Amino acid sequence: MTKTIKWGIIGLGGIAHDFASVFESEQAELTAVGSRTLEKAEEFAQEYNVPKAYGSYEDLLTDDEIDIIYLATPNSYHAENMKQILKAGKHVLCEKAITMNKQELDEVLAIAEEKGLVVAEAMTIYHMPLYQELKQRINSGEFGALKLATAYFGSLKEADPQNRFFNPNLGGGALLDIGVYALSFVQYFLEAEPEDFSTLVHFYETGVDEMSTISYTTSAGTLGNVVLSFRGKLPKQGVVVCENAYITVMDYPHASEALITYPDGETETLSAGTSDIRLRYEMQNLSEMLLTGKDYSHIKTTQSVNALMDKAAAAWEMEWVFED
Repeated sequence: MTKTIKWGIIGLGGIAHDFASVFESEQAELTAVGSRTLEKAEEFAQEYNVPKAYGSYEDLLTDDEIDIIYLATPNSYHAENMKQILKAGKHVLCEKAITMNKQELDEVLAIAEEKGLVVAEAMTIYHMPLYQELKQRINSGEFGALKLATAYFGSLKEADPQNRFFNPNLGGGALLDIGVYALSFVQYFLEAEPEDFSTLVHFYETGVDEMSTISYTTSAGTLGNVVLSFRGKLPKQGVVVCENAYITVMDYPHASEALITYPDGETETLSAGTSDIRLRYEMQNLSEMLLTGKDYSHIKTTQSVNALMDKAAAAWEMEWVFED
């Protein structure tokens, strides 16, 4: 009989509801949820027909039936929670940004390697069918040599200093919230190791980054560029430039369509996947990884993005970066 991968969820906020609402697979089952209060866990479990509800994270982690945890706590708790999950012998799919800095991620991955467990970031860009098809076509050389990738992301957040988006103690700021999407888009395609790096930033009154630009070259001679804003809308637009075509992806955090433009002005529209079930692709890929051993974690890209975020935060003298 084929094994069914049993999932649990820790942290039952809005994104956890989104994850549970599209959970559907012949290979996997949402088996348990955990919250700091049993009442919240039971309400969530009832809404999504989850068999088990736990009133603490620790209780869920003692459930031997669970194979993997979807972690959706605030950014600043990710590293601590992942260490607990891994020490309990369970794989983890963690919401982005996966950790506050590279040192935290290194510590988490060291535990995962010691225990032979999978750690992956819940980054839609790594798992949606559109990106897999685009990557295959770019890598085949169809569009000529890869030159650069750029991404814009501007989000108009309500100017509330108490909100987690502007709270430095809860991992606030544009970089840790929307910047991880932009850098993940760019680095997913560039792949090569980042080298020369530059950045500009403007801070919000609470000390978190409100808007910034990040640019870098890679060991392959390609160029990456990101523009972020937390108090002004920007198009969620990503562009990948090759010698013989450029690819434009609108709403790239959950895209199912891309426009390919050739030098003569001719265009091609590529469609793949469905945006509404973007979180299901993450769950399905990680479940298949646990069943087959094929690596869907994209953890090397996550590490590169994490290191780029560290460089930016260090340049901005943000307090949540550890010194080497």
